[in-house]
Amino acid sequence: MQPVLTVPEMQVVDALAVDTTPLEELVARAGTAVALAALELLGGAYGRRVVVVAGKGNNGADGRVAAGLLARRGVRVSVVGPGEIEGIGFDGPTVDLVVDAAFGTGFRGTYDAPVVAPGVPVLAVDIPSGVAGDTGEASGRVLAARRTVTFVAAKPGLLQGDGSALAGDVRVVDIGLPVGAHGIDRVEDADVAAWLPPRDPGGNKWAAAVLVAAGSPGMTGAAAMCARAAYRAGSGMVRLGVPGGALTDLPATEAVGVELPADGWADVALDVASRCRTVVVGPGIGRAKGTGAQVRWLVARAAAPVVVDADGLSVLGRLDERPLEASAPVVLTPHDGEYERLLGTAPGPDRVAAARRLATVSGAIVLLKGPTTAVADPSGRVLLATAGTPSLASAGTGDVLSGVIGAFLARGVPPLEAAALGAHVHGRAGSLGHRSGLVAGDLPDLVAQVVDALG
Repeated sequence: MQPVLTVPEMQVVDALAVDTTPLEELVARAGTAVALAALELLGGAYGRRVVVVAGKGNNGADGRVAAGLLARRGVRVSVVGPGEIEGIGFDGPTVDLVVDAAFGTGFRGTYDAPVVAPGVPVLAVDIPSGVAGDTGEASGRVLAARRTVTFVAAKPGLLQGDGSALAGDVRVVDIGLPVGAHGIDRVEDADVAAWLPPRDPGGNKWAAAVLVAAGSPGMTGAAAMCARAAYRAGSGMVRLGVPGGALTDLPATEAVGVELPADGWADVALDVASRCRTVVVGPGIGRAKGTGAQVRWLVARAAAPVVVDADGLSVLGRLDERPLEASAPVVLTPHDGEYERLLGTAPGPDRVAAARRLATVSGAIVLLKGPTTAVADPSGRVLLATAGTPSLASAGTGDVLSGVIGAFLARGVPPLEAAALGAHVHGRAGSLGHRSGLVAGDLPDLVAQVVDALG
């Protein structure tokens, strides 16, 4: 995992550093890192032209140190303040690189950056100026950076909201300060092997069994994808039941069919779940009257962790008005519309805060889907998955994700980590598929490839 520091957490790091390292030394280290990144982007030094927009704070000080180092390497450097940009050339013929050191993560207000000609790269110091350090919201006119050099750890505003698009290639630089206490981490490839237990050589198919209660008569595609994904993510046995569907109507998959009645199906599902390590409920299950009561009954009495997805979320009702009852850990996987149905308000731009809010209200692990997926537990701990790709914005991909999470839970990964790891692997799988035309049915096999490669 990579630590992610909020603005208040970074302020604590800075405050503690005063006792151990002079500010001038920290600025020198940061400025050196900026200068090295600038030289890499420039592809050389002598004769290159750089404009450094430097503010009055530590961010600007980093930029001025970088400017001095670049000048000593033969770069022609102009240093201007954020309010002194009128008349300064920022077009291609007059500048090869703009270093954005105007404002840092603690900036509030509106900032209108200079207009830079297309093709002129921008190097941001810590965060693109005008982007909020925690939420990623941009105010005014913000320069889109080709690269952002940030210090100690990534910041939430670089990974969500406008910031994730404006920051470009984010490089975290160690300037000799400990990260310290923090509540957010970013999932990375190495976590797949670290978190996924190896398969027991003496184990049997039931050791990682998953029950999928999903689909409805005539609508079994989501159930089939969920079940197949669970197998491809390492489940040894998947039991599949479609409420109201006969065994002869179940989709043709490797899953072993379970006949669930149209009414009162949760009790039958609970009996089957007694042999399983995880339950996944909701994909394609429909929103008929009484479905919400059955999903709540299943969640309340299942002895194994339960993943609630898709229609299962839509029928739960407002969780701020009627909290969930649960005997085992619960993972909720809403997209924005489902989130709003659960809490009555949209998530808003701060995905971290939104996931924490629903986790606190529901008592569940909450996976809030998006380009950056935020996974929170009721204590406020958050894991971020940033491996997603726009090609995953396709019908049915969420059903695959719920099956992957179910399998990881069944394999013994703790709920918070299982949800975040599922989102990461799901995103990596999407990046292996077609950039245009990826369909949900492609994903289970790609998931297996990712787990094989990284696990």
